Amino acid sequence: MKKQQWVLLGSALVLCILLFVFGKTVPTRKTTASPPTAQQHEHQSVSFETLLTQAKGHISAAQSERLLKLENAVVRGDVKEQQIHVYHRLARFWADSAHVFEPYAYYTGEAAKLENSEKSLTFAAHQFLDGLMREEQPAMQNWLAGNAKDLFEKALVINPHNDSSRIGLGACYIFGHISENPMEGILPIRTIVEKNPGNLYGQMILALGGKRSGQYDKAIERFLIIINKEPENVEATLNMAECYELKGDKANAVKWYERTKQLVKLPEAQTELTKRTDELKK
Repeated sequence: MKKQQWVLLGSALVLCILLFVFGKTVPTRKTTASPPTAQQHEHQSVSFETLLTQAKGHISAAQSERLLKLENAVVRGDVKEQQIHVYHRLARFWADSAHVFEPYAYYTGEAAKLENSEKSLTFAAHQFLDGLMREEQPAMQNWLAGNAKDLFEKALVINPHNDSSRIGLGACYIFGHISENPMEGILPIRTIVEKNPGNLYGQMILALGGKRSGQYDKAIERFLIIINKEPENVEATLNMAECYELKGDKANAVKWYERTKQLVKLPEAQTELTKRTDELKK
């Protein structure tokens, strides 16, 4: 994995634009292949031990010494509250000092499992899910989804009626290569949005799933539901533009890229959007 550093973004919209500007290209073909199955990625499994070793290779000697003390404190901590405290300190170390996402998410998750509260479990689960939604490597997607799934399931034991957790769990199946059958994740989310079409989180996950699987018209319908409720939702307008571009409808792609440009405040993003629309107009 080439990515060593991670920046905690406070806004999903900013994340969406940064992905578009710095790490994302839209294929020119009209169709996309189906995502590889979980079975096809079994040989690409990732372990936390491997990720941790890689992360340790990018920190200073002083940071390594500090980290070793924290890790030893976990081993010595025979009281649950002590272990929770040390896990939180480890998470903060990797987030604030080392700026590496995966150990931060892992230790946040370990602390949440010990705390076993719905709030801590869902917070940790969404850290993994956010990482999943911006990860491009299938093996890493599988690792992130597996961790998120475990945490969402534990949260749902505490509160089985939390629609946000059920949607998050479904997203793990849709985007994480953890099942041979993506419908295992799609159907529960679809049930939620059929009962409550105004659940925009569910609509967004289904829309992104439709886009990934090449069902652009269905994705566009759901992105439009979101935009009608939230006209300034940059993530929805940008994905709408990409869906139209992917299906070969350049006129509508330009329309939605230009609308996204009006909503975006980042000059770099505006420049990239202008380049994209200029290319489509040729």
